[in-house]
Amino acid sequence: MTVPMADLPAQYTALKSELDAAISRVMATGGFILGPTVTALENQVAALCGAKHGIGVGNGTDALLLSLMALGVGPGDEVITPPFTFVATVETVVLLGATPIFADIDPVHFTLDPADVAKKITPRTKAIVPVHLFGQLADMEGLRGFGLPLIGDGAQAIGSAQQGKEVAQWSELTTLSFYPTKNLGAAGDGGMILTNDDALAAKLRLLHFHGSGGKYDYHLVGVCSRLDALQAAILSVKLPHLAVWNEARRTNAMFYDQALAGIEGLVLPKTRAGNVHTFHQYTVRVLANRRAALKAFLAERGIATGIFYPVALHLAPAYTQRFGGASGDHPESERACVEVLSLPIFPELSAAQRVYVAQSVRDFFGP
Repeated sequence: MTVPMADLPAQYTALKSELDAAISRVMATGGFILGPTVTALENQVAALCGAKHGIGVGNGTDALLLSLMALGVGPGDEVITPPFTFVATVETVVLLGATPIFADIDPVHFTLDPADVAKKITPRTKAIVPVHLFGQLADMEGLRGFGLPLIGDGAQAIGSAQQGKEVAQWSELTTLSFYPTKNLGAAGDGGMILTNDDALAAKLRLLHFHGSGGKYDYHLVGVCSRLDALQAAILSVKLPHLAVWNEARRTNAMFYDQALAGIEGLVLPKTRAGNVHTFHQYTVRVLANRRAALKAFLAERGIATGIFYPVALHLAPAYTQRFGGASGDHPESERACVEVLSLPIFPELSAAQRVYVAQSVRDFFGP
C-alpha cells in the first residue's frame, strides 16, 4: 500500500464533470482577468470566513505582502512574527524594508506565544503577524490585547474559528492561500485577503492592480497580483465541498488520536480550547532524535510524511546575516524544527490507509 501526503487526482476525479464545465465556461467567455467569476468567489469566501470583503490575489505570499502595504509598513518599522513558519511570513516584511522581530511559539499548539510577543513590542512595532499554523487559530484573544494591527496568516486555516468567531473576524486583515494542497486548493497559485475594514478593502483593490482605479488611473504605487478567473472558477466548484473535506480531516485526526495514544516518545497534536481545527496537517512530535528514523521507516512502507518546518527562520542564512540570530534565541521554535513530523490526513484518505499509517507508526516504536 502507498499513502501520499495528498491525492489531488482523486479530488479531480470526484468533481471532474463540474470542474471541466466551469473551466469551459470561462474559456468560452475569454474573460480571464478579474470579472464576475472572481467577484463571486471573493464574496463567497469572505462570507464563509466572517469578512465583509475578499480581494483575490495571485498567491498567499502576495496576500501577505499587500496586507503589509495596506497598513503602510516600510523602512524603520518592525513587524512581529514567529520564526516557526513558512518563509513568506517573514520575507514579505523584509521586501518592504521593514524589520522582522521574531517571537517564540507556544510549544503545545505551535503558534505565536503572546507572553513572548509582549517582550518584543517597541515604539517601532507596526503590526503583529500570527500564523494560524496547521489549521487552527493562534491565541487571538491574547494577541488582540496589545492593541496593535494584526495580520492573520490563515494560509492553512480556511474554515477555522475560535470562540465561535470565524478566522477573519479576529484580525484587521487575514490572508489565505489556495496552493493546490491547501484545504481549498486551486489548480495552480492563488490567494485572498479578507477584511471587515471598508477603507483597507478599497486600498487593497487599488494596490493589487498596479495602484489603479481604472485604466491608466494610478492612485498608489501598487503591484500586479490578481486571482485568475480560471482559478476562481475551479475554487468555486470546490468551495461547497470544503466543510465536508474539513470534517473528514477532523475524523482522520480523531482516528489517529485514538490509534496512536500512549506511544512513548510520540506527542500528538492538541486543539486549543475554543478552536475549530481544520487539520491542514496532523503534526506529531517525535522525541529522542528519532524523527529521521521514523520518517525513513514509513517511507520504506510507502507512506509519505512531511516536515513543516525544518529550519527556524532566525537561523536561516538569509535572515541571520541581515538581522542576527543565534541558536537558543527561540528555543521552542528550534525544538519544533527537529521534532515535528506530519502524517497523511487529506480528506480522501481511506480507512485502510489510515489504519496502515497508524499501525506502521506503532510498529516503529515497538510493543
